[in-house]
Amino acid sequence: MPSFDIVSEVDRAEADNAVQNVTREITTRYDFKGSKSTIEMKDGVISIFADDDMKLRQMHEILQGNMQKRGIEPGSLDYQKEEPAAGQSVRQKVLLKEGIAKDVAKDIVKKIKGEKFKVQTAIQGDELRVTGKKRDALQEVITFVKGLKVDQPLQFKNFRD
Repeated sequence: MPSFDIVSEVDRAEADNAVQNVTREITTRYDFKGSKSTIEMKDGVISIFADDDMKLRQMHEILQGNMQKRGIEPGSLDYQKEEPAAGQSVRQKVLLKEGIAKDVAKDIVKKIKGEKFKVQTAIQGDELRVTGKKRDALQEVITFVKGLKVDQPLQFKNFRD
């Protein structure tokens, strides 16, 4: 039976390359001259340290731009609460969203079933498996899910006949 998986994953190597590009760009930009602003990534968590709120916002824009150049959608970045550091400086953690949360997965399954496609959908951990008798039905589901407003980017993998 034909099937495919709906997943939400981030290529860690590409994310790390994007963070390194941000570091290089910060060292060469004039508005960051003399600044102690840094960014680093460890275990899927990006740590941003900026001199003030304005530099933090600029670093967000630079990070999102570099992530998009590397094929990582901005929706996969989960910005945590800003924490004050010494003086006016601020610190912030950015998590990479991976895997589909249970409530989001249930919502997607409910919407697929509501459209009465001739497919079966199963939640398998942090991904969805969609199976059906016909390949055309699976392609219709892919098109339908791409049109849904989901707060995190979804990928379609393991399409098998």
